[in-house]
Amino acid sequence: MEKRRVVVTGIGVVSPIGNNKDDFWHALCDGKSGAGYVTYFDTTDFASRIDAEVKNFEPTAYISPKELKRMDQFVQFAVAASKMAFDDAGLQIEKEDPNQIGVLIGTGIGGLHIVEEQAKVLIERGPKRLTPFLIPMLIVNMAPGQVSISLGLKGPNTCVTTACATGGHSIGDAFRIIQRGEAQAMVCGGTESCITPLGFGGFCAMKALTTRNDEPERASRPFDRDRDGFLMAEGAGIVVLEELEHAKKRGAQIYAELAGYGMSGDAYHITAPDPTADGAIRCMEAAIKDAAVKKEEVEYINAHGTSTQLNDKVETLGIKKVFGERAYKIAVSSTKSMTGHLLGAAGGVECIAAALAIKHGVIPPTINYENPDPECDLDYVPNTARQKKVGVAISNSLGFGGHNVTLVLKKF
Repeated sequence: MEKRRVVVTGIGVVSPIGNNKDDFWHALCDGKSGAGYVTYFDTTDFASRIDAEVKNFEPTAYISPKELKRMDQFVQFAVAASKMAFDDAGLQIEKEDPNQIGVLIGTGIGGLHIVEEQAKVLIERGPKRLTPFLIPMLIVNMAPGQVSISLGLKGPNTCVTTACATGGHSIGDAFRIIQRGEAQAMVCGGTESCITPLGFGGFCAMKALTTRNDEPERASRPFDRDRDGFLMAEGAGIVVLEELEHAKKRGAQIYAELAGYGMSGDAYHITAPDPTADGAIRCMEAAIKDAAVKKEEVEYINAHGTSTQLNDKVETLGIKKVFGERAYKIAVSSTKSMTGHLLGAAGGVECIAAALAIKHGVIPPTINYENPDPECDLDYVPNTARQKKVGVAISNSLGFGGHNVTLVLKKF
């Protein structure tokens, strides 16, 4: 059976550098950092005191005050970004078969805000004072659940949780659902909001976070010799994927074609990537083969690029092993240098960055790239965006637990 072709027709973003597609894209191209000091709680006793928070987010523009009280922030971000993406795609549910439009949105951690708040209530005031909304607010599948309710979407509805690979897997799995003919369109991506004392403290305890506390905007520096950990962030990146003929029939705008999806497991360590880059290599190879594109056609890689010593070195090695000498001619950038690391939402936001790079012919930079690392020696588009027509782009996401995902996007 011939695979159905799938295109990106809608984009919605809530991020530390902008709460809509246009603000997000302009900030990326301008090399603007979303970093600052943590405002959610007192960080006096924490090793890291900086993050990249969503700013000026107005949930009541998308969600009624009554419903808002029943949603943890990660769900609020998902609903807002999904409504943006649905509107951007020009979809009108009354003109569509709701059974043919599904939702696949994942999150890495889920409702930590409500967990911490209600744990305190339990300890201090007892079980009878717990909110009846505790469970429906904290469970990770409530992101796609609430999106389907708010948009009236009755097609496939599910959830992926694979740490930092979540957003990429969500989009890839939704892509497969459309390819198989199980839906005409899918609202998909990732969402995350876990900058809480517990979430932030947990990453601090692992020594995963940057401690460049005196320079928040210069702290996230993927591939730079002096990188010292990732900058924790939050937000949501959601796309509408659509079967090509369905999109053409209604005259939809098309950002890019999603052509390939690859995934693999490291089977190596709970947090560290395999130093041989074996998993990342197999993942990229699988996605390129699935897309039926030639390696020499790949012109841009939106890297996972977390700004940790191990990840950036291993991902660079993987790219070199996949592309050989041609790796040095491919533009590679990490938009995490600006957005920080959105964890389960990272793959969604970065797929959007790759799609917009194809659409606009501009490659976002890797900011804060100042001191070359001998082991990271590719073209990381340092500090300034680059005008370049991009025919094929790939987006990598590599998660704790050894989860790897690569998406391949093509100019339509």
